[in-house]
Amino acid sequence: MCGIVGYTGSQQAKGILIDGLQHLEYRGYDSAGIAVFDGKDIEVVRRQGKVAELVAALGESDCTGTCGIGHTRWATHGAPSERNAHPHTSCSDNIAVVHNGIIENFNELREDLTLKGHTFSSDTDTEVVAHLVEDLYRGDLLQAVQEASSMLVGAYGIAVMCAEEPGKIVITRKDSPIVIGSDETGSYVASDIVAIVRATRDVVILEDNQFAVATPDGVTYFNRLGKPIEPEVTHVDWDIDVAERGGYPDFMLKEIHEQPRVVRDTLAGRMSGQEIVIDELSLTRQELNFVDRVYIIGCGTSYHAGLIAKNLIETWARIPTEVEVASEFRYRNPIITPTTLVVAVSQSGETADTLAAIRDARIRGAKVFGITNVIGSPVARESDGVIYTKANKEIAVASTKSFIGQVVSLTLMALMLGRVKGKLNLAQTRLLFAELADTAEQIEDILQNTEAIEEAARLFEGKSSAFYIGRDLASITCHEGALKMKEISYVHAEAYPAGEMKHGPIALIEQGFPVVAVATQSPTYDKTISNLEESKTRGAAIIAIATEGDTDIQKVADQVIYIPRVRDSFMPITASVPLQLLARAVAVNRGCDVDQPRNLAKSVTVE
Repeated sequence: MCGIVGYTGSQQAKGILIDGLQHLEYRGYDSAGIAVFDGKDIEVVRRQGKVAELVAALGESDCTGTCGIGHTRWATHGAPSERNAHPHTSCSDNIAVVHNGIIENFNELREDLTLKGHTFSSDTDTEVVAHLVEDLYRGDLLQAVQEASSMLVGAYGIAVMCAEEPGKIVITRKDSPIVIGSDETGSYVASDIVAIVRATRDVVILEDNQFAVATPDGVTYFNRLGKPIEPEVTHVDWDIDVAERGGYPDFMLKEIHEQPRVVRDTLAGRMSGQEIVIDELSLTRQELNFVDRVYIIGCGTSYHAGLIAKNLIETWARIPTEVEVASEFRYRNPIITPTTLVVAVSQSGETADTLAAIRDARIRGAKVFGITNVIGSPVARESDGVIYTKANKEIAVASTKSFIGQVVSLTLMALMLGRVKGKLNLAQTRLLFAELADTAEQIEDILQNTEAIEEAARLFEGKSSAFYIGRDLASITCHEGALKMKEISYVHAEAYPAGEMKHGPIALIEQGFPVVAVATQSPTYDKTISNLEESKTRGAAIIAIATEGDTDIQKVADQVIYIPRVRDSFMPITASVPLQLLARAVAVNRGCDVDQPRNLAKSVTVE
């Protein structure tokens, strides 16, 4: 959510800032802007809409200079508009600020600054930072930002420049990611590595309440007390072309096709001597054996991955497991003891609600394990251990390959807990791991045969709602499929356990109403077919995800999408792929932007 870029050095800043903003577009935003020091003044250009609108507004002579900051905004305080777009400036226009996060006490600060004579020109919480720094400025920008940050309540990643200190950008953060790097031409700052990886692969991930001063000659770092520090440098080893489409029409399709690799990479080295190996979980086998309760917390797609894991952990390890929406978990009083394991699932590793929940859990004495896709992310740093899902950078807003990586990682954890608890023997574990690994090839088979998916997408033409139904793990898989349909095609899709259809939802079915069913071979297959027949007789258009070789389902389904036969425990991995492709096909048919759906951001870094 939102994006920050900054550069100071020997090159013209404008092009670097625009390039960085374009690489941050996947995060979701409603406006964009840049501020560049031209040698005399800070020139600001902002536009509502896409970065392309900003580029169109910039003339050849606009924003010339070698030091600047830029931003893509996703509205929180203040409607999407040019006046609310970043960067924001102070009364004198000598201070310019870009900010991610939410300043919770901005109203009180704004009232105090107004009494002091400051005049505000936007409705945002961010503008108070510019005026506050201006109010505190006494010739030392770093000191003014340090004093200002001590007065801020909330989450923030901030980059500030001042006309009176040319070539300098001061950066700080609290609960909002910031990365910093340098090359031979100057220094870079961004809210996401993807914005600066073309300049440098060695970056510093700024920690909470740390400060950095970027100049053309390099970057100096300070702790919360203002003392110089030597930060840890992280080397980025994923391919640069991960952020390019690679010949695909959109990032979403590219990332769906990367899922077999994600499965293989996530499983690589995880089976040794017939034992599941998760060295990153800094708990001994004895400590794991004492675990008597598991909480899995996540939001959106990550929550659905947790629901699948609950089924597997309770089946294989017989440990009571609860799955909680992170935003709810932190506001109630869960039963947590030192023998509780809390598993935090977050694609970005920076989801605000998930971070707050794991902090609360650690205070209560629980061990916290993170599953994330981003090396060095806040979830990774604040957990006792972490599995990286090896999905590499995911650009499309709708999570696909990260979801598969999360499910595979959680499945590994369930297998390990089953072994530790003595509920799975070596032979069972080895067989299950081999079958889990086979899902990579099964996904490849699904991706080679998509004609039925394209046909199924046509059944959504002119439709504004749909049901997704299944039983047991199929029902959970349906929740993720329905979310994808809502996210990118704007079709109102709801998922239900198939047996619940008669308890209300079936009243909505009319002629041609799409009903998507995950009806693979399982102990509940016959009952699912019965539910489909009930929907069919009321006029529903049935789209079924079914097991190869099942010809009986053709009697009730209007369109069948076949997937390879797989153990029911691993069915959510393979069945999710055609559901992702179906959502994308419907969205494309409706003319939707599948990579950047409206109103959504890649990661939610505010509450």
